[in-house]
Amino acid sequence: MKCYLTIDFGSTYTKLTAIDIEAENILATAKDITTIENDIMIGFNNAFEELKINIEKVVPFSEVEFVNKIACSSAAGGLKMFAIGLVPELTAEAAKKAALGAGARVMKTFSYELNSKEMEEIKNAPVDIILLAGGTDGGNKECIIHNAKLIAKYNLSVPVIVSGNKAATDEIEEIFKEANIDYYMTENVMPKLNKLNVEPAREAIRQVFMHKIVEAKGMKNAEEFISGILMPTPAAVLKAAEVLSSGTDEEDGIGDLIIIDIGGATTDIHSIGKGDPTKPGVMIKGLEDPFSKRTVEGDLGMRYSAISLLEAAGTKKLRAYLGDTEKLWDVKADCNYRHDNIKMVPSTEREIKFDEAMAMAATEIAMSRHCGVLECIYTPMGTMFNQIGKDLLNTPYIIGTGGVIIHSEHPHQILEAGKFNPLEPIHLKPENPKLLVDKTYILSAMGLLAESLPNLAVRIMKKYLIEV
Repeated sequence: MKCYLTIDFGSTYTKLTAIDIEAENILATAKDITTIENDIMIGFNNAFEELKINIEKVVPFSEVEFVNKIACSSAAGGLKMFAIGLVPELTAEAAKKAALGAGARVMKTFSYELNSKEMEEIKNAPVDIILLAGGTDGGNKECIIHNAKLIAKYNLSVPVIVSGNKAATDEIEEIFKEANIDYYMTENVMPKLNKLNVEPAREAIRQVFMHKIVEAKGMKNAEEFISGILMPTPAAVLKAAEVLSSGTDEEDGIGDLIIIDIGGATTDIHSIGKGDPTKPGVMIKGLEDPFSKRTVEGDLGMRYSAISLLEAAGTKKLRAYLGDTEKLWDVKADCNYRHDNIKMVPSTEREIKFDEAMAMAATEIAMSRHCGVLECIYTPMGTMFNQIGKDLLNTPYIIGTGGVIIHSEHPHQILEAGKFNPLEPIHLKPENPKLLVDKTYILSAMGLLAESLPNLAVRIMKKYLIEV
């Protein structure tokens, strides 16, 4: 029996999936705590032993041949990046979108010419990659050259991906070669005004992640066992979303979709679709969003970020989702407890209900931040609207993943919190989507599988994503 083994070295759990590529089934799954602090293979080996037991429930393990072992990772905090650009709303934002789409967590974005205080912050920060952008092709090149000179002057030790004005690349190469900076040149993230070109930068980030970051995070032992760590986990989920949406030459996709991924530290939203205006009299304003867009909300998490989730949502919103009209819950104490006990697994009905209320609040806020918004303007021709971001009103699918959704008995309630709200009509959230759940936790595995077997990945996702 020929199988693929996919491994997700997560920030909390290492998750294994055995895929029968002949029968096109998920043979078994398993997970164990990620052990990045000493040897990541300890957690992997524990999960692998559990996987063997789960496989034995279906077929003898001796009959299984793992013809490929591939992995993604968000261990040790995932891939952390700084994005540097020229104008905050344009090239700096374009660099940020490219980094997010590559599966990174963008710690901060810098704009204009860097100063010494900012350079000290960059030099001393625990980031993995710097994405240096700035200027459209043939436009301003003084700013990106200035910033390249400062990076060289401060002798930064992390890899720098240069994705800015092509008129400046020759000079930047000379600067970085002379200073012995580890740099990678790729195409401009915004070659024309308001036009994105994020894929080359995303691929460069993935290559650096594979060859540099994995080793830096102490994961070399894992690479010796598997065929390779291909990408950060969020990039694997985005890859799964892309192939499920668009399909392949042989398999039809399901069309535009949104994935809501609620974790212990962040809530990630992925949307696949152009997002053009669906209402008459609406004009696009500002930088376009990528067709495959990812946003990360670092203040909306179930454990690490429980306190900041409370701050973002407010007590009233959480009480509303709890149905707590008589104020019987100590909302702050419950959030503090989860923050202080990050490995807490809810066991009582009360704990489960509070987790689900947190998840609904996270979904609502994260979707409001991800989707496009309408801006009312008054003209001699009458009232018109500008659209900033994506119009997701007609998106046909929302897919939920992450522990709180997968283990919930009411996943539809969590996902419905991300739908269009008539009381907030400026937020262009989906109006009538079908709700699907990644019940077997396979999206990151399918993103990995899609790298070599995209047709199979599409078919398996269609089979295993459950409508609720």
